[in-house]
Amino acid sequence: MRDDYALRAFRAIAEHGSFTRAAAAMDVTASALSQTLQQLERQFGTRLLQRSTRRVGLTEAGRELLQRIAPALNELDAAMDALRQHGGRPGGLLRLTVPDVATTSLLDPLLGEFMLRWPEVRLDIHVDNALSDLIAEGFDAGIRLGERLQRDMVAVPVSGPIRSLVVGSPAYFARHGKPRQPRELETHNCVNFRHVSSRALYRWEFAHKQGPNKGRWFEIAVNGSLIVNNIPLALRAALAGVGLANILEPHVREALADGRLESVLDDWLPPFDGFYLYYPSRFQVPPKLRVFIDFLRESTRVG
Repeated sequence: MRDDYALRAFRAIAEHGSFTRAAAAMDVTASALSQTLQQLERQFGTRLLQRSTRRVGLTEAGRELLQRIAPALNELDAAMDALRQHGGRPGGLLRLTVPDVATTSLLDPLLGEFMLRWPEVRLDIHVDNALSDLIAEGFDAGIRLGERLQRDMVAVPVSGPIRSLVVGSPAYFARHGKPRQPRELETHNCVNFRHVSSRALYRWEFAHKQGPNKGRWFEIAVNGSLIVNNIPLALRAALAGVGLANILEPHVREALADGRLESVLDDWLPPFDGFYLYYPSRFQVPPKLRVFIDFLRESTRVG
């Protein structure tokens, strides 16, 4: 058994939390992956994974092994990709971590064209609203809103400024009226959003529209009968007239255009920094990532 293959198999299982998903990512069968992992555990003489019917988790030994091997495997992947580029077009596996809000508003319209243009590049996109450790988890890059970027990262803008809007259905506003300023939200039923990583409820953000604090942002904790951690679900609730939702403008553009939703408090919601693609500053940019960055900036006309 090749040690590097076994370690990559272990990394894939740990990252995906599933033999089935890891096997699909590595283009092997789940049973073959399980046998590889068992051989690796016998070789080390210790259990690396805790298995249950629902999920796969790391043991203490497994966590320590992953922390130690992930940077080395990432460097090896980068070196091999760099060598491949000497013989032709950029290629190889490009692993990205993105929040679900970026998949629908940024990536969905562009992925088909990118893969047609660069067929040698294989994309492995992990949708996760939590901030991932790129190096430890084996990602080449991530996409996040500018305000959520980690330190010591190179950040490349891949969208223009973006707005968050407070929206509701015409039926909701007919029953409850429209708030004229953010403090009036306390009398409305608002769809709360719970952050996956911190478990905290998102506090809606506004900027003063006039006076000495003009442009300064402030937060409001809203109340409501529904809490979600998924943007599409919040959007569907707003469309159904459940309550008001605070959602990035690209997600509601179509519903606003055809009248299924209406926005309020627009003067209190100026644009802010949009999406950035980020990667570790000490890494050289591999060609597969460079062409992806250039494609995003070209397609979104940023930079």
